Amino acid sequence: MPRVGVIKPSTRPGRADELVMMLPKAIELEHAGCRIANGTRQELEQSFADFETKVAEMATLGVDLIHPAGVPFLLLGFEGERALVSKWERVHKIPIFTNGMSQVNAVNAFGAERIIAASYFPAEINVSLAKYLAEASFEVLEIIGFDVPFQDAPKVEAGTLRTFFDALHRRHRDSEALYLIGPAWRATLGMLDELERDYGIPVIHHVPAQSWEIQKRLGFCCPVQGYGRLIREMP
Repeated sequence: MPRVGVIKPSTRPGRADELVMMLPKAIELEHAGCRIANGTRQELEQSFADFETKVAEMATLGVDLIHPAGVPFLLLGFEGERALVSKWERVHKIPIFTNGMSQVNAVNAFGAERIIAASYFPAEINVSLAKYLAEASFEVLEIIGFDVPFQDAPKVEAGTLRTFFDALHRRHRDSEALYLIGPAWRATLGMLDELERDYGIPVIHHVPAQSWEIQKRLGFCCPVQGYGRLIREMP
């Protein structure tokens, strides 16, 4: 039975349970969490020592795949992220992927090039996220942050987020994908089918992209209904 080591950027509840729900029962998860609490650039940039320790711990457990997740990796830039992952793979002899890698792969699976993105991070961090996506060969029409304290992102209601996303999409009706950056928006998972139906484009979300990437890497293809095209269609 394959095992995946998932390293969350924070110890916030949720998301791990949601990932389990979207994976075949034959795949087992090992869990760890880093200590990101406030989402500041300094905290995100200082998290790599913590991630490095957790990756090594997962490797000692003998898992088949390691998934360190979180926005910090996007701040390294497209090539910088891959250089760090390649270093860890050489050291531990285990395949590794980040959420940035899985989400870029997901956008590419739909053949999308012109994208819009939304996060709950401040503008100066979004500038770096836009740079990462441009380095990944996407045309970023707009990336915008929802103004909410980092700790309160899980509390934002679905209706408020829908209004925010609608305004973004209205400004860019020629976009080919909507990329939701960060897993803390708890209301977004239940909105994916509706957003994709109304906008006519795929919506890339952290958790379905995790399940899709894990399944692809481990040779599974188990579609899940209710959480968007990516995990339903398994492109």
